[in-house]
Amino acid sequence: MSRYLTALIAIVLREALRFVHQRERFVAALVRPLVWLLVFAAGFRAALGLSIIPPYQTYISYETYIVPGLCGMIMLFNGMQSSLSLIYDREMGSMKLLLTSPLPRWWLLTCKLLGATAISIIQVYAFLAIAAALGIKMPVAGYLTVLPALIVAGLMLGSLGLLLSSFIKQLENFAGVMNFVIFPMFFLSSALYPLWKMAESSELLYNICLVNPFTHAIELIRFALYVEFNGPALFWTVLAAAVFTVAALWGYSPRITGPRGRG
Repeated sequence: MSRYLTALIAIVLREALRFVHQRERFVAALVRPLVWLLVFAAGFRAALGLSIIPPYQTYISYETYIVPGLCGMIMLFNGMQSSLSLIYDREMGSMKLLLTSPLPRWWLLTCKLLGATAISIIQVYAFLAIAAALGIKMPVAGYLTVLPALIVAGLMLGSLGLLLSSFIKQLENFAGVMNFVIFPMFFLSSALYPLWKMAESSELLYNICLVNPFTHAIELIRFALYVEFNGPALFWTVLAAAVFTVAALWGYSPRITGPRGRG
């Protein structure tokens, strides 16, 4: 058991040190949602009127509505960033050293996933602090109750990045695949507009939004920020996380990658 714990601490610390030394990564992770919050929201505010929908008990500003979606954006991009780091490690050879250790591959990859999730949560709380400083505040208890939702959402999106990294063989191919995944998931969700707005414009797009796991992750975060429990969102997010994780572990299995990992 001590070997497993040592591996967990070592891998998580490695991810943390990599994050600390890449300060521009932290800044970029905050600049992206802040641009949406401060710039794009000004234009969307007039175009997208919001009705009173759960978990909100009254009319809210558009900026307040998109904060959970922007938290999800941070976690989505960080999940893809962790996928990029895995591909880089594989090309540099450090992934081979990791996968040939005596510990099971599933545990080593789970440690990478936990490290990436922890980094995502730190970035989200930094963004929520900036949003509060700008006057967009959530219930005080919501900053605590959202933590389990962030963990579940982070694991789901991190496992998606892990799955992508298991099948992308070259670093040069990552950008195209990332854009193919990130932007459809983000825009075909409830991150920027409520689903009833999507239903008014297109029934097909509405149905796509419903099956998008990112939508359920956003709603899980949204309800948790207002100290409310969303059972269906939790179920679908956990289910997606389980499917992505199993598929990623299969992609990294020795039969697929070879005994020393794909490189």
